[in-house]
Amino acid sequence: MQGNAPVGVFDSGLGGLSVLREIRQLLPQERLFYVADSGHVPYGDKSPEFIRQRSQLIAGFLLEQGAKALVVACNTATAAAVLSLRETWPQLPIIGMEPAVKPAAAATRSGVVGVLATTGTLQSAKFAALLDRFASDVRVITQPCPGLVECVEAGELASPATRQLLQALVAPLLAQGCDTLILGCTHYPFIKPLLRELVPESVSLIDTGEAVARHLQRLLAERGLLASQHSGADAFWSSADTTKVSAVLPVLWGKIEMVNPLPV
Repeated sequence: MQGNAPVGVFDSGLGGLSVLREIRQLLPQERLFYVADSGHVPYGDKSPEFIRQRSQLIAGFLLEQGAKALVVACNTATAAAVLSLRETWPQLPIIGMEPAVKPAAAATRSGVVGVLATTGTLQSAKFAALLDRFASDVRVITQPCPGLVECVEAGELASPATRQLLQALVAPLLAQGCDTLILGCTHYPFIKPLLRELVPESVSLIDTGEAVARHLQRLLAERGLLASQHSGADAFWSSADTTKVSAVLPVLWGKIEMVNPLPV
């Protein structure tokens, strides 16, 4: 495996770009290949078996493009599929996402932690195990967020409709004394500026994109796979209408990129 081979990253949609930008910032020399499975977004209301099937197809596609590592930039896909991906490709560095329960439990002063996430993530065994392991001494209040992923997919990060939805989602958490909020979906960091307007400054907002980028850096370094120089352009694919995805990409990624149709 060549160090200058690309890193493959995928998500149910465009939310994983929040992780991709952390990887780009930490590892500017890496070539990044990104797949948005926006034709099937959100994963949160799909069955675990469907998500596993999609994840296997997308991972296989990225490996065909020469990816040297995979980042599953989706909490729901990680919960449903990361174990099966690691079983299929045991030699490949595969990094998943998980809600930041451990740092949130350490950060809370009130002892009340709120979790904004998809239904799929909140119902997963992986999330239950995180709570058992790290949150036995704090109260965790979970809040499913139907509709929020779709707002981000549309690039509506601060629209009146997004504000109204987000206000309704966080109000019950604040009313119960939550002083720490976990952003348990990779789409949600994009609405962090809006969220910051809706919650007191004393409420900590925690996501895991930066930690995932650091973990990727460690794994690549351990295996001698860090790129020595930036070679070739980044590439993007989507299973949805590429025209619509291309229109939203500058809002979330910060620049215009060509989006290719995903053939799987």
